Amino acid sequence: MEQSSPQQASQQASTAHRICPFCEAACGLEVELSQGQVTRVRGDQADVFSAGFLCPKAVGLKDLHEDGDRLRTPLIKRNGVFEPTSWDEAYAEIERRLLPIIERDGGNAVATVLGNPVSHKMSLMLYFPKLAKALSTHNMFSASSVDQVPKMLSVGLMYGSWLSVPVPDIERSDFLLILGANPMVSNGSLWTVPDFRGKAKALRARGGRIVVVDPRRTETAEVADQHHFIRPGADVFFLLGLVHALFDEQLVKLGRLAGHVTGLEQLREAALPYAPETVAARCGIAATTMRELARTLAGTERAAVYGRIGTCTQQYGTLASWLIDVVNILTGHLDQEGGMMFPKAAAFAANTRGKPGSGRGVTSGRYRSRVSGAPEVVGELPITCLAEEIDTPGPGQVKALIAIAGNPVLSAPNGPRLAAALEQLEFMLSMDIYLNETSRHADVILPGVSPLEDAHYDVTFTQFSHRNHARYSPPVLARSAGQPDEWETLLRLVAILKGQGANADIAALDDALLREDLEKAVGPLTDTVMGMLAPQRGVQRLLDLGLRSGPYGDQFGRAPGGLTLAKIQAAPSGIDLGPMTQRIPEALRTPSGQIELAPQLLLDDLARVAADLAAPAADLVIIGRRQLRSNNSWMHNLPVLAKGAYRCTALVHPDDAARLQLADGGQATVRNGARQIEVQVEVSADMMPGVVSLPHGWGHNLPGTQMGVAAERPGVNLNVLLDENLRDPLSGNAVLSGVPITMAPLQ
Repeated sequence: MEQSSPQQASQQASTAHRICPFCEAACGLEVELSQGQVTRVRGDQADVFSAGFLCPKAVGLKDLHEDGDRLRTPLIKRNGVFEPTSWDEAYAEIERRLLPIIERDGGNAVATVLGNPVSHKMSLMLYFPKLAKALSTHNMFSASSVDQVPKMLSVGLMYGSWLSVPVPDIERSDFLLILGANPMVSNGSLWTVPDFRGKAKALRARGGRIVVVDPRRTETAEVADQHHFIRPGADVFFLLGLVHALFDEQLVKLGRLAGHVTGLEQLREAALPYAPETVAARCGIAATTMRELARTLAGTERAAVYGRIGTCTQQYGTLASWLIDVVNILTGHLDQEGGMMFPKAAAFAANTRGKPGSGRGVTSGRYRSRVSGAPEVVGELPITCLAEEIDTPGPGQVKALIAIAGNPVLSAPNGPRLAAALEQLEFMLSMDIYLNETSRHADVILPGVSPLEDAHYDVTFTQFSHRNHARYSPPVLARSAGQPDEWETLLRLVAILKGQGANADIAALDDALLREDLEKAVGPLTDTVMGMLAPQRGVQRLLDLGLRSGPYGDQFGRAPGGLTLAKIQAAPSGIDLGPMTQRIPEALRTPSGQIELAPQLLLDDLARVAADLAAPAADLVIIGRRQLRSNNSWMHNLPVLAKGAYRCTALVHPDDAARLQLADGGQATVRNGARQIEVQVEVSADMMPGVVSLPHGWGHNLPGTQMGVAAERPGVNLNVLLDENLRDPLSGNAVLSGVPITMAPLQ
């Protein structure tokens, strides 16, 4: 057998760098290639942020790129059957079908829905706003309202911008209280922290402690010093108990924030009715435990309280999100080393733009949904309103939908109603890499780009990172001929909406849109800035603009040595920008220039809490579950992640299994009123008695999809059980946790 020489081998093999697109940890990877094929994926030891950490998901990049089910050409549905077509034909079909709807019924007749993968796509993050502006619709929806909108609303009210989310400074912390989060699996959520396990181990090695409060003894609880069960949806009572104890025992210490906080007395008065002894039965945590935790937080120099999806996806999501920050402020741990701190992103963060220390703040409820009257938050309506906006006749009814990298038929409550509604649309466009449970309803599907064929910068996750950094990934592999960048696809849609036609000169359109933005921002310097951004085009040009005008940027020559796109392109493993530093008052964008500790909208909502204080516990409730290998529904089609034990099981405490006559490994029926699913039971003492846990994102047994691996073990869709009309009234976020159910063996 003839062997290649070392020189030939070196020409055939290469190593490229890539930021992992699978979850918020955003780890740096080395992708080994040979003859245009991925041979190995490993952690980049030199990466300035993740330092070589790698979880099992990253190796799925090869499977994703090579997946035979991944769409590679546009599809048009003709006579109910999808047929491959050209990009030109697809754009022409969109123009032919979409424009008459808008001309007849206006922009609000078109809805948009964005899925989780959008946040991992620089093109989509930076160019979707241009599409939204051209469309000018109030009917915008996203996965955010089954996830984090409560946190965005609470920090917006407190600090003045939607993404001013403080995150734990874990590398300098000595005590970490975690509520409704499982960073051992997620490696952070609204907290980008690769290798949480290693950082938690180091925290404990230096004498620090971790306490977890969760209805399940999670993977994070297993490595913690203490775990306390809590009744699902009762975090607000627990947190109010902590706040009361801090005031009651005179433990409040604002420290350097004393001159930057308003609303302390209103908060003290609001917490008076919620002594730990009063709320203990409601939340299931002893009063002595609450008071001890309050003392520990107040008495530890470097400590933090972190809560995540379990605190958001419940009826008191906004209140719980607010009170987490309140506890951190009252114990002196906000904006302090080892506490909760504000990252300073290199680009695109609202709290680094404009005048520091004050701003316009945020406004919600500028309009409401047509059917339910749900308030707008962050420019969006709750995704649980989408079906009713489509299937309820009347003026303003949604007649068309543009779905981008989203699968709400699986990820939102009452998917069957949404699926039926999508069939009623006059036109639906999907931009997606799969023919999935949602895109199967589309009339046109435009395939997305494989992550390995796409350039990337973390527009969002740098704003939640535990350490400041800037990293850029060029494309690893060449894409097929004719496949446009996703920003080009979005611009093509903008051109159609602007009446320029599907064959418009989108390069000229891109120039015009950028010029329009620059004239508002820099006025007479527009030509100079555009000249300095050349020869970059499209998304790279916007990234260069964001970096150069950002807090570490070269300010277009006024700060020599500052960041530019060229500078981060020359650093394959990224540029370290240092640990988080104190940012109050500079990061504030509230009209008062203060931290708003007691926003009236939140104080008013405490009336619901007071009315619910004596509510009896349901016999059995259900919660979701995050799993390392199946963060999102599209990961279920990747063989390397799908293999292994069956994971879509319903965890049930042994006592509940005994009284309900459920057998480990047996089948059971779960009901919520008329809604029901069949599940496989897994008996586990990790569950709080009276609580069942089922993972989200499953249910791949619907007709018309093209996800072969996922269909082999479809699992069960938890969201079929959930009521789309049950929402946190402030944020509109769906209630996914603590929903009462009944459960019985399958007969």
